[in-house]
Amino acid sequence: MKIAYYMPFKPPDHVNPSGDLITGRELQQFLARQNHHVDLVSSLRSRWIYWKPRALAQLRSEAERVQTVLRQNPAELWLTYHTYYKAPDLLGPSCVKILHMPYVIFQGIYSTKRKRNLKTLPGFLLNRRALNSAQMVYTNKKKDEKNLRRLLPEHRVSYVPPGIRPELFSFNARARQEVRERWQVGERLVVLSTAMLRPGVKTEGIRQVIKSCGALHRSSQKILLVVIGDGHNRRLLEKEARESLGSSCLFLGSIERSDMYRYYSGADLFAFPGIEESLGMVYLEAQSTGLPVVAFSDWGASEAVMHDQTGLLTPAAGPDEFTASIERLLDDSELRAKMGEAAIQHVRSHHDLNKNYAELAISLAKIVRRDRPAAATHH
Repeated sequence: MKIAYYMPFKPPDHVNPSGDLITGRELQQFLARQNHHVDLVSSLRSRWIYWKPRALAQLRSEAERVQTVLRQNPAELWLTYHTYYKAPDLLGPSCVKILHMPYVIFQGIYSTKRKRNLKTLPGFLLNRRALNSAQMVYTNKKKDEKNLRRLLPEHRVSYVPPGIRPELFSFNARARQEVRERWQVGERLVVLSTAMLRPGVKTEGIRQVIKSCGALHRSSQKILLVVIGDGHNRRLLEKEARESLGSSCLFLGSIERSDMYRYYSGADLFAFPGIEESLGMVYLEAQSTGLPVVAFSDWGASEAVMHDQTGLLTPAAGPDEFTASIERLLDDSELRAKMGEAAIQHVRSHHDLNKNYAELAISLAKIVRRDRPAAATHH
């Protein structure tokens, strides 16, 4: 297939990492590995564009440029990754209408509360227009699937379970030995947590892990907290961790995603609440490497972790339960091993990106085949 690919919120090569950016890149890379021609048609960012008059003028000329390119080198399908009220797809709907090509969206989001606020109303309407224009909207979040079905008929919404490439996140015994020696673990058990250390819910999440591990440390639990990630609040969180845990905490800064398997391998369990996390790929990565997970049950972790089988999920309203769950896993090596093994199987059975995106590619090919007779009548 020849696919015109577009990411309105930020292009794949954007410098600021995020879960959505990683998913967008992985989707593009997977389709390319399957020998589909995936061409990025535009790098135009539409974030809050409807409040930027100069950018709107740029949008018009960009739409004309994209149409010219696609007339000279036609694609069989337009695939937009991630459209929502802040960064609606303004290129796709207008271009496909003129070029008579099928239009699909992966990770469309529909939130009706955005129409109640004047600041977000234009974005809500423009995003709704994009969603209504699509032959199919795919989503990897159950909550978004439910919301999309309020707008679109059932046959135009499809759930694709979130996934990672398990082969990149496999337990490595040598790496475990190396990092534990470097960390001078000794008899301690390692609790690993990872997040971008920016203000807001990410900081609150790491702070909760520090509080829980600090309480366990004070009750004579032999524990080492290892935090991976960087950001504005790193120094603040390091200070809080030292006050709470003394020398029983390590902040490692940013680690390349391709090296993360080494650090997961060195840990004994993974803990991160995931406050307001829509998904949290780190839960899949940790489980794939054989780590049981402790997280809050209120948000995206519940889509990635099977409570009482691959980890322990606790309500956000009860932070003491979060602490107790970490303690339960620290105290029970058999439970850790059992959950860790179940976690590996769970990711390989349900969250293997290779399998899930292969099914997506089949679905896209069907849409292209269905469209061919209709396209022929326009030429």
